Amino acid sequence: MKRLLTAFLIIFVTLVTTVQAQMVSIAREEVNMRSGPGTRHPVMWELGRGFPLKTLERKGNWLRVKDFEGDTGWVYRKLTDKTPFVVVSRKIVNIRSGPGKKYQIVGKAEYGTVLKLIKKGKGWVNVKHSSKIIGWIKGSLVWGW
Repeated sequence: MKRLLTAFLIIFVTLVTTVQAQMVSIAREEVNMRSGPGTRHPVMWELGRGFPLKTLERKGNWLRVKDFEGDTGWVYRKLTDKTPFVVVSRKIVNIRSGPGKKYQIVGKAEYGTVLKLIKKGKGWVNVKHSSKIIGWIKGSLVWGW
């Protein structure tokens, strides 16, 4: 019986860890991040559409999440989705016409800018800026999917 219980616990912990590693993004123009799971908890700040978050825990319809700066809080699950976004994690980054430093710079993005992820390839991410610029950024300069 102890072996069966131990096996169950190992499987359960593995499944919980898998759930915790999921990414979500904000699905509305403004969503409140709260200090706890419920509307009675204070709003810590507002997050904009597309903002990527790492899911740490689920409690009912609430998700405990972490952002690219390591801050944690709670968001209502139904106000998130699985559309992939990244956020710029450096002061200013170049957006290039292709996946490499030899490609032309077609734009720039500042720290905290949210970009829609189109695809990943060879250490670079293909993104779309809100200004409609589409290009590539080195993957280590952004955080998210």
